[in-house]
Amino acid sequence: MSQSGKNGLTYSDAGVDIDAGNLMVEKIKPHVRSTRRPGADGEIGGFGGLFDLKAAGFTDPVLVAANDGVGTKLKIAIDANKHDTVGIDLVAMCVNDLVVQGAEPLFFLDYFATGKLDPDQGAAIVAGIAAGCRDAGCALIGGETAEMPGMYAGGDYDLAGFAVGAAERGQLLPAGDIAEGDVILGLASSGVHSNGYSLVRKIVALSGLAWDAPAPFGEGTLADLLLTPTRIYVKPLLKAIRETGAIKALAHITGGGFPENIPRVLPKHLAAEIDLDVIKPPAVFSWLARTGGVAANEMLRTFNCGVGMIAVVPATEAEKVTTVLTGEGETVFTLGRMVARAEGAAGTIYKGSLSL
Repeated sequence: MSQSGKNGLTYSDAGVDIDAGNLMVEKIKPHVRSTRRPGADGEIGGFGGLFDLKAAGFTDPVLVAANDGVGTKLKIAIDANKHDTVGIDLVAMCVNDLVVQGAEPLFFLDYFATGKLDPDQGAAIVAGIAAGCRDAGCALIGGETAEMPGMYAGGDYDLAGFAVGAAERGQLLPAGDIAEGDVILGLASSGVHSNGYSLVRKIVALSGLAWDAPAPFGEGTLADLLLTPTRIYVKPLLKAIRETGAIKALAHITGGGFPENIPRVLPKHLAAEIDLDVIKPPAVFSWLARTGGVAANEMLRTFNCGVGMIAVVPATEAEKVTTVLTGEGETVFTLGRMVARAEGAAGTIYKGSLSL
């Protein structure tokens, strides 16, 4: 008895469209080209991306690498069908982690996986990645698009990013001379950035609001405001590092907020004393706290609460560093200072209260 079923199967019958992949590559080439910089001027399409450190101006560099994703913020982009900014988030989460180590981001690669490839959706995502790369001054030198039917539900996708930067040997941060009395500067965030979105989505579900409803905390739809891209601090911080030589440490405030991220760059005998009274949290955080009944301490360990980056500087140099950063468009405020830490004590201590 002959076996029933269809013979002559193709990859397309299995749900993978090679032509769609090729079309997407053609659509993204201009975006990739727009990120060229000294050290990287090749076309995508080879088996690996090339970068020339000497052409980038380095003599004795140490390479620094970081990778990250966008998390469940992607679900909002998918549900709201708005894909042009999550690529900026992807780059930001990686390059902000490079600059805190004193490194200049050089190049970026992305991984985009989806159940069913839509070349226009893919091109919108890569356009965002290219915009983030331009903002960070790094080249998009390669990536991977994977169409995986059965792994992702219809319309779902995931993103991962990989960034490499460099610093001249001996110039890496944090410096070894952080001392009691050093000042902690806070740099304002653009909103929720890319952390805590599983809680954000739970709170939105509680609120009963649709993604296209007017946001209760600003101008625009709920989805548009919650998709505000993560701020990229690279160029202002590199300028401040190079022009002042006064930045001792930087910390990117991501998942885990102040208590998880600041101690990562501090010596064990020092703690960061944070004055919560000086923080002006964007309205989105007040809405999230109120709507979800989220306690202030939980807000501080889940979200950036309005501070996307901190810098540790000598008290005598705080004004000079602030002037450079403000001149580059950052909103900067004195957030706290370094104090002695008893053995086993927390690396972050608070005074005042968060005005939510």
